[in-house]
Amino acid sequence: MDVVELEIFKHLFASIAEEMGERLMRSAYSPNIKERRDFSCALFDARGEMIAQAAHIPVHLGSTPLSVQAVLKAFPPERMRADSRFILNDPYAGGTHLPDITVVAPVLLEGESTPRFFVANRAHHADVGGKTPGSMPLSTHIDEEGIRIPPSELTDALLETILSAVRTPEERRGDLQAQLAALYTGITRLKELCHRYGADHVSNQAQALQGYTERMMRHILKHIPDGTYPFTDYLDDDGVGTTRIPIHCVLTIEGDQAVVDFRDTAPQVRGPVNAVRAITLSAVNYVFRCLGPEGMPSNSGVMRPITVHTKPGTLVDALPPAPVAAGNVETSQRIVDVLFGTLARALPEVIPAASCGSMNNVALGGTDPRTQEAFTYYETIAGGAGAGPGWHGGSAVHTHMTNTRNTPVEALEHAYPMMVTAYRIRERSGGEGVFRGGDGIVRSYHFLVPVEVTLLTERRLLAPWGLQGGQDAARGVNRLIRHEGTEEHLPPKCMVRLAAGDQLVIETPGGGGWGTPEEA
Repeated sequence: MDVVELEIFKHLFASIAEEMGERLMRSAYSPNIKERRDFSCALFDARGEMIAQAAHIPVHLGSTPLSVQAVLKAFPPERMRADSRFILNDPYAGGTHLPDITVVAPVLLEGESTPRFFVANRAHHADVGGKTPGSMPLSTHIDEEGIRIPPSELTDALLETILSAVRTPEERRGDLQAQLAALYTGITRLKELCHRYGADHVSNQAQALQGYTERMMRHILKHIPDGTYPFTDYLDDDGVGTTRIPIHCVLTIEGDQAVVDFRDTAPQVRGPVNAVRAITLSAVNYVFRCLGPEGMPSNSGVMRPITVHTKPGTLVDALPPAPVAAGNVETSQRIVDVLFGTLARALPEVIPAASCGSMNNVALGGTDPRTQEAFTYYETIAGGAGAGPGWHGGSAVHTHMTNTRNTPVEALEHAYPMMVTAYRIRERSGGEGVFRGGDGIVRSYHFLVPVEVTLLTERRLLAPWGLQGGQDAARGVNRLIRHEGTEEHLPPKCMVRLAAGDQLVIETPGGGGWGTPEEA
């Protein structure tokens, strides 16, 4: 094995995924994609196994391979054409939650009848229909969350069907066209790579890179003490009456292999915090990738030494028609916390305290008086990172399964009839310790028109935990200030109708502290 050549191809493959992302971001219509960059791009081999990914959204990238494999299952490769484009978002058929729309394209080289590679990207659309603007409702059935697209070949007729089901069709059209443009970039660059180095050599390097990553992961696992490590953490609630919902994990390390067992987790619930198995796999992928060195390749090799057990019908392996809008964004974060909790027992001097544990989702919509057309908006808000052995937690950062940026205030106020009246660090919201947890954020919205707002947040009832004697972080707070001056606290998950002049204030959780504070 030529490690130098593998490193070269690692960067070549990753650079293609990064260029796909640049094309998508620069071509998109919605602030959610072009400003927050809520999208991910990746390359896959003929079997649908990941070769490389750009440094985009962890919750997307660990689950996107299942989308590609769902397309392969529905459409035999020998029937695919060079111009075939596929689309899906169904959580129960390769997707995660309905706003995340995945597009996939085969890469057929000249003279070959079946795809040698696939390229794919996934983007979070600010609306895909459903019962509330932003398509992140307090749902009790998957069909309340928007249009479901099984693995399908994208045709003009299907595109029009999708657009007819959403509140903002032209924005959706623009974002989907940007996704297709990104696929074209990936196809073009992979063909150029094969022309330069030879198709067989490129394929062999992709396979070798996956094997290289697998060996690195096995080496990492060998350095975790053998044993069985249980841990349980909880979601605040499901938004429709169930509280303190347990996620239980037992991690078993034996030599160069790991078994992650979530089968004793709570049954799926009525509210939208259920996660499909793809989300659980994505979270496990992320956590173990965090144990590797910075330059470790990200591909299918990461998960080869790791077995994940889930029980169908539970919170982490939901079955239809369970609603799943928040499973992708909130339950994924708690799965990460639980798995890091198990690892903290195996590696107490390595693992950090819990980070803020929520993407702090805000989805809203109304009618823009400037255009007399509907608008929808969605964003996540950062919080504090957990402190660790040797470092303080970062403040005002997106952590773990989210890797998006913030929407700049100027861009938000230009695009929508609202103002941001506060955007600052939430001082002293991180947990105290020898190393202090990072602080969260205060973000306040002043609405100029009536809007319908959905909040899907966590760590409002149960605080992010500290480790090794470090203190828990401050819990998040959601507040509503009516235009006449009255104030009320909002629950972690809710839907509210606001009048012009009302303000919504989101105070996000900090990160837990590490080490007994008296030693600081």
